[in-house]
Amino acid sequence: MNLKQNLFESIKGENTRFPYDLEDAQTLIARQISSMLPSTNQPIIIICIGTDRSTGDSLGPLVGTKLSEKRLSQFHVYGTLDDPIHAVNLEDQMNWIHQTYKDPFIIGIDACLGRLKSVGIISVANGPVKPGAGVNKTLTPVGNMHITGIVNVSGFMEFLVLQNTRLSLVMKMSDTIVKSILHADLLHDRKQVLTKEQQTILKPKKSI
Repeated sequence: MNLKQNLFESIKGENTRFPYDLEDAQTLIARQISSMLPSTNQPIIIICIGTDRSTGDSLGPLVGTKLSEKRLSQFHVYGTLDDPIHAVNLEDQMNWIHQTYKDPFIIGIDACLGRLKSVGIISVANGPVKPGAGVNKTLTPVGNMHITGIVNVSGFMEFLVLQNTRLSLVMKMSDTIVKSILHADLLHDRKQVLTKEQQTILKPKKSI
């Protein structure tokens, strides 16, 4: 079984990893995201974490900026290059979101560091992302699910590694994530329409 077949087989899993430049990566990631979204009418919030002061850590704000320029029907996006969500304001931003939205379903997006052979991998998983874990910071966990991109190698002088990450790689990974979310938005929109149609069909008719 080749890599592409393996990814199709694991699409229903709780933790799936995709090379950003894999053929059909956008479709595969979109399906994985869609399969993990709630079937209820919870507002879906995307929190893009990071800062443009560090090349490697700019993955989240780049995704947020590109998404904010698109028309999304199912997602609300926070965290851009102009208005980043980072270590300093993360807790305040999360408190504001929980006060603004009733029972939100949150998707956390962040850059991370990993093994050399994993650089360029985009991971979609259940549970919160833990911002700052790669640089030994303890920050508020974010999300009912998360999307992370491994932008560089961990293990030594992580702050310096993030600052010296290639912008080319971060841009390409952000493009893949953005296109995947746009596709997932369409998939979830169709799912919501079908659900409403099913509810209408199953709704008992009033007796005359």
